[in-house]
Amino acid sequence: MRHTRVLSLAALLLCAPALAGTAPASAAPSLQGPASRGPLRILLTNDDGYDAPGIRKAFDRLTAAGHDVTIVAPLTNQSGTGTKVLSGPALTVRHPAPKVWAVDGTPGDSVAFGLSEVFAGRAPDLVVSGTNFGPNVAGLATHSGTVGGAVAALENGVPAIALSTGGLSAPDPVTTVNAMDPTLDFAVRLIDRLRSRARSGPLLPAGTGLNVNHPVVGADGRGRASGVSATFQDAQTLLEPDFADAGDGTWKVTVKVALRPAARGSDVEAVGAGRIAVSPMNADWNPGPADRAVASALLAGLRP
Repeated sequence: MRHTRVLSLAALLLCAPALAGTAPASAAPSLQGPASRGPLRILLTNDDGYDAPGIRKAFDRLTAAGHDVTIVAPLTNQSGTGTKVLSGPALTVRHPAPKVWAVDGTPGDSVAFGLSEVFAGRAPDLVVSGTNFGPNVAGLATHSGTVGGAVAALENGVPAIALSTGGLSAPDPVTTVNAMDPTLDFAVRLIDRLRSRARSGPLLPAGTGLNVNHPVVGADGRGRASGVSATFQDAQTLLEPDFADAGDGTWKVTVKVALRPAARGSDVEAVGAGRIAVSPMNADWNPGPADRAVASALLAGLRP
């Protein structure tokens, strides 16, 4: 994720209240330009499993919005698998229902199979990964299977959006499932905005995806976010492991959330303030200009 790409993303998020759902419906972007080529063909994946609540809600909501949606997602829960792909020499794939493929592998495996087989010969217009339980901000995004599914699409030249639902504390599962509804309402508006801006071209610049984190708002999770922010991935890790020697060759592992002050303009700051964080990301892990300058200074005059 790159600080240098936030400015172009900010243009996308103009009229942020409309995208966040705080403006009247008439203010939402209309389907202009790309609408003439028919509905978007969307490959929908996740890391919670093909039958998890978030992906089922996403399928229903995106389909209701007029898109042609096909689920190609893990057979079982693959949370935390990051960008892992090609997890074995063979994959078991089930086709339990029309428009649903369940891959016994990671989100990356699922997207790779979907692009190669389900969408063979004609790539989808967009890959959507999620929505899933819990935020994928800061260091969590680096290890997220939700983000990993989107990265697999970007590596293959397909635009992608990762969708996550959750605040910086851990609400109960029912509240989070409720919050998935406003998450997906926003996702539909965001995709409409992308179509409106893209006209007949690609939905996003080549190699660029969006990591979207929607906070949980309200006691029941059904509240609307206070706005939308173009953000970057905060540098903090969030999770700290603690290892305790059990004395028998095993170690007990506990993990705690260690939240530090958020960087200004970061995804952590936005979600903590009840705003939707939208961070640009790419799949090549290249650093920005400032990081390259540090490396150049370090190597100046250094001989092999």
